[in-house]
Amino acid sequence: MDAFTDPRIEEIIFVKPTQVGGTECLNNMFGYTIAQDPSPALIVYPMLELAEFTSKNRLQPMVKLSAALNERFKEEESKLLELQFNGMYAVIAGANSPASLSSRAIRYLFMDEVDKYPKNAGKEADPRALARERTKTFPFNKKIMQTSTPTLKNGPIWQAWKTADVRMFYYVPCPHCGQFQTFKFKQIIYNKSLDREKIKETAHYQCEHCEQIIRDAHKPSMLRGGEWRTEDGSTVPGIKTGFHLNAIYSPWVRFGDVAYEFVSSKDTPEELMNFINSWLAEPWEHTQVKLNSSKVLSKVSGYEEGVVPDRTILLTGGVDVQKDRFYYTIRAWGEKMESSNIRHGVAETWAEIEDVMNISYLSRDGTEYFVNLCAVDSGYNADETYDFCARNPEWAVAIKGSNTPLKTKYTLTKIDREERGVFGLLLYLVDGGYYKDFISGRLNRKDDDPGGWYVYIDCDEDYAEQITAEEKVIEKHGKREIQVWRKKTAHADNHYLDCEVYAAFAADCLGIRYMHYENPPEKKAAGGENNPAKPTNNNWVGGGGSWL
Repeated sequence: MDAFTDPRIEEIIFVKPTQVGGTECLNNMFGYTIAQDPSPALIVYPMLELAEFTSKNRLQPMVKLSAALNERFKEEESKLLELQFNGMYAVIAGANSPASLSSRAIRYLFMDEVDKYPKNAGKEADPRALARERTKTFPFNKKIMQTSTPTLKNGPIWQAWKTADVRMFYYVPCPHCGQFQTFKFKQIIYNKSLDREKIKETAHYQCEHCEQIIRDAHKPSMLRGGEWRTEDGSTVPGIKTGFHLNAIYSPWVRFGDVAYEFVSSKDTPEELMNFINSWLAEPWEHTQVKLNSSKVLSKVSGYEEGVVPDRTILLTGGVDVQKDRFYYTIRAWGEKMESSNIRHGVAETWAEIEDVMNISYLSRDGTEYFVNLCAVDSGYNADETYDFCARNPEWAVAIKGSNTPLKTKYTLTKIDREERGVFGLLLYLVDGGYYKDFISGRLNRKDDDPGGWYVYIDCDEDYAEQITAEEKVIEKHGKREIQVWRKKTAHADNHYLDCEVYAAFAADCLGIRYMHYENPPEKKAAGGENNPAKPTNNNWVGGGGSWL
């Protein structure tokens, strides 16, 4: 707020975590303009629908509940997206609507969550650039405020932060030695051997100077005694000044909450990205190593083909249906979604697929496993796939891959084919890009990190080539540029990659990311009067790992 009223500052960049009051800060600045220094204003949200919702449910109620603002509000002359006040008006716009950005001249420009803006506003240019054009009439006293949780390093807010004249951090005093410092995640100390709940209750902060323990109870006084500084200690702002906060500063977040969130997300790349962005307010570095077959072949599990690795919880399968053949894969899953391919190949008939998915697979100690769930692609021959899944409802589900990102990892519908006697068959629409990201992220893990993605000893080159047949590229979809997976060459085979996507979906569908391995009961000697041998149950649940 002080920066907003500082005549030395023309533009404010606020890099923030989620739920730390960034939007409320913007609203307060807007309120100040109404009460203290009225001039035309433009507030831009990522989407026009969000602009309408915010105007109705946040901005107008704020104005009406404040006596100082309400007495200046001309409600009868106002519209949903254009509020009228004594001495000023405020246009509420969506970054996806060029018409809402091409309005009259404004002195104050507020841009909220800029990393969620589309790259272009319709057929127009960058919506941020369009909005800035509105401030030309006020060259000497305009004020621009943009705020966002960062996403990638090339995202709008991080690029704005990097180009700021001055970058400020909030320094707080240690309650023990008085030395000023910023809150850093690496200074949160916890016992890694404890479970997550215990970590949440026992984690604390350690002063980087005196190394004394800082408790949650110390934080309020530290925040009150803090100040904005640059890394070299200066408190002098620039024309374009950036401010950075992470979630550790939030009065409502305990040190243990941050540790808990990290421990919960660190083994899953997609969840770790959310922690980096939404908690640390740092950009995710998409270190997309271009995968090749040698990378796949280097991830050897140490087990031969067909052998189930120790500590396996369940098996899943994936089948890619082609005109004259079927590609399939079977993958073993353990804790933290660590997995290993134990078998893959080509079948010529549906009967062969039934056979390969119904035989038992053994671990080295003789524990017997069966495929718990197999996802079968219905994109090529839907009717035959539905018939197959209807005949094998205990372990087979029909799926269809989505070529565009979904809001969730998968969605579920029911299929009725009266002419084929199929009713209420489950069909899953699967976000293939999500699971390709998952496989890529797991392949790029260090060998000693949990949750890796492995293949069996002497895995063949063809499988490895197909797993790496695609790469992630940037394409323009409507108003936005998005990253999508595409084949490296037009005629590259990617059948095994699709199979592994389906197998990963099947494991997710069964809830593998929440399961823990339990040692099976000790085996007793077979036969004998007191120990009669029992037949093995050949059903879809499987005989090993006690995964239920």
